[in-house]
Amino acid sequence: MMEVVYQDYLISDDKSKIDVEAVVAFLSQSYWANTRPPERTIRAIENSYCVGVFYGEQQVGFARVVTDWATFFYLCDVFVDEKHRGNGIGKKLVEAVMSEAVLEGLTGLLGTKDAHGLYERYGFIRDSERFMRRPPQWMAKSNL
Repeated sequence: MMEVVYQDYLISDDKSKIDVEAVVAFLSQSYWANTRPPERTIRAIENSYCVGVFYGEQQVGFARVVTDWATFFYLCDVFVDEKHRGNGIGKKLVEAVMSEAVLEGLTGLLGTKDAHGLYERYGFIRDSERFMRRPPQWMAKSNL
């Protein structure tokens, strides 16, 4: 199990800590998932690798990874509650997820409208206006 303490926040992949209602509520207001039915978000959480950010008992951030654990992962549904932005939480969340050894060597993909700079710090490359990809890290290291 992954747990990282950052300032007054806990970043954890313990799925039992995820406040599903809070995640559904946030995503229902997001530009990328506002038309997704809540039951689909719940099913997506159940079937994905999830990481939460907690301030005390309150969930204030989230990231979800869809993967086959062998060749590919898709990073999605990443958010930090507006009241907690500006503290480096988003960077630390993405860093924690990307540091997971099980993702090393896998090709990564994500979609973003406005956070390209954040993801570029972690090896993602712009593929188009909206999508980014991250080559397997052994491949990126061999190109250095």
